[in-house]
Amino acid sequence: MKIVVDNKIPYIKDTLAKITKDVEYLPGNEITAEKIKDADALIIRTRTKCNRQLLQDSKVKFIGTATIGFDHIDTDYCKEAGITWKNCPGCNAGAVEQYVHAALELLHKEKGLVFENTCIGIVGVGHVGNRIRSLAQRLGMKVLLNDPPREDNGEKGFVSLDTIARECDIITFHTPLITEGKYKTYHLADKSFFDNLNKKTVIINTSRGEVVETDSILNAINKGEVSEAIIDVWENEPHINLELLNKVYFGTPHIAGYSANGKFNATQMTLKSLTDFFGIDMDIDIKLPDTSDNSGTAENKNDILLKYNPKNDYNLLLSCPEDFEKIRGNYNLRKE
Repeated sequence: MKIVVDNKIPYIKDTLAKITKDVEYLPGNEITAEKIKDADALIIRTRTKCNRQLLQDSKVKFIGTATIGFDHIDTDYCKEAGITWKNCPGCNAGAVEQYVHAALELLHKEKGLVFENTCIGIVGVGHVGNRIRSLAQRLGMKVLLNDPPREDNGEKGFVSLDTIARECDIITFHTPLITEGKYKTYHLADKSFFDNLNKKTVIINTSRGEVVETDSILNAINKGEVSEAIIDVWENEPHINLELLNKVYFGTPHIAGYSANGKFNATQMTLKSLTDFFGIDMDIDIKLPDTSDNSGTAENKNDILLKYNPKNDYNLLLSCPEDFEKIRGNYNLRKE
C-alpha cells in the first residue's frame, strides 16, 4: 500500500512505518496528480485541493484530512469515484478556545472590556462554537447563538443572524465554509450584515476566510461600525489583504487551531480512520510530547496570556506578510 502524506502533519511517521514502507511525504501544495497516481491513500491538510483534476487518474481510495474543515475536498466527486474521505471534527476545538480566550483577555486588559456587560454572538455552534459558549459563560458574558442547521433540526435556543448583528458587542464566527445552498456561509458577513450592526462591534473570525467578505469588513472598520477586528483566516490565503492586516486589532496566519494537543488529536483521528478503512488491526499508540509548563506562580497560573499571546504572532506576520505560508508551515506548536 502506498500512502502520500502532507509533510507538515506531526506525530505520524512512526505509526505509518508500521503500516507500510511505501510512504511519501510532500509539502501540501506539491501533492499533484503525477505524485499520487499510484497511491492508495492520501493524508492531507487544507492546502491540498482534492478534486477531479487531482484524483481522476489515481488509485486513491481513501483521503484523510487532519483538519476539522473539508471544503478543500470535492465530496461530490469523491462519491462519484468511490473514494472515502474522513475529516477530524472537534480535533482543534481546545486550541481555538485558547485563541479566543486570549483575544477576550486582551480586549479586557487593553480596551477595557467588561465581561459581565458584554453580549457575545457565536455564529456556528458545533464542536468549537460550544467550547466558546462555555468559555463566555464562565467569564460572565451574555451569549446568543446562531446555527440555522441545528435550529432547523428542531433544537432550541438559537436566534437569527440579524438578531446577532443588532444585539451583540462581539461576534465570533465558527462555521464551515459552504459555498451554496440554504446554509451557504460564503460571504455570510457581507455588506448587508455589517449594515445591520447596532453597536461598535468586535468581529472575530477563526473559521474560514471567505466567511467574512474582505471589502465589507474593511468598509465597516473605516466607518466605525466595527471597533476591532481579530482575524486568523483570510480570503485568498496566502495572498492576504495588507490593508486589512494593518487595520485589525490583531491578525494571525491561520494558526488559531495550531496547538500540540490539537495536532495530536487530528493525527490520531486520521490514523484511526485509515486503519479502519483498510481493515488494519492495530492500536494507534502515538505519544504527545510533554507540553506541561511548570513555570509561574500560583497567582498567574490561570493567566491565559502567559500561556499564549496572539499579538506575538501578529507582530511576526506584520513584519513579513509575504511569508504567510512559511510562518504557518513552520509554526512552533503552542501549549494548551
